[in-house]
Amino acid sequence: MIALDTNVLVRYLVRDDPAQAEAARALVEALTPGNAGFICREVAVELVWVLERLYRLTRAQIADVLVELTATDGLAVESADDVARAAHAYRQGGPGFSDLMILAAAERSAAVPLHTFDRRLDRLPGAAPVASPPTAS
Repeated sequence: MIALDTNVLVRYLVRDDPAQAEAARALVEALTPGNAGFICREVAVELVWVLERLYRLTRAQIADVLVELTATDGLAVESADDVARAAHAYRQGGPGFSDLMILAAAERSAAVPLHTFDRRLDRLPGAAPVASPPTAS
């Protein structure tokens, strides 16, 4: 197994640099289940950020990419079930992908509820708002 960095996946997906895109394509397409490319959770989170911020892809487009990566023979996505569930929720709107992955990690670790000040996240099952202390009158 080999690991793939975010920039390799970006070149493979976006193809904005022809030479790097071809190198990324050759590498990714040579991967097999017996010689897989490993995509860690951090790369998945960074990939979403790059596609969202720099390439202005929609949530639906990014969710499609994530689901496709988790289903591709030759790629081993760390916590693939978490990534797929977070991609589905991300597509629906609300919290960002990184927040959804944090919630998934808390759930996987049986460390729920996830306490947060994020009002989009605290409404989800498994999350809870941090109560503000009462103000003095």
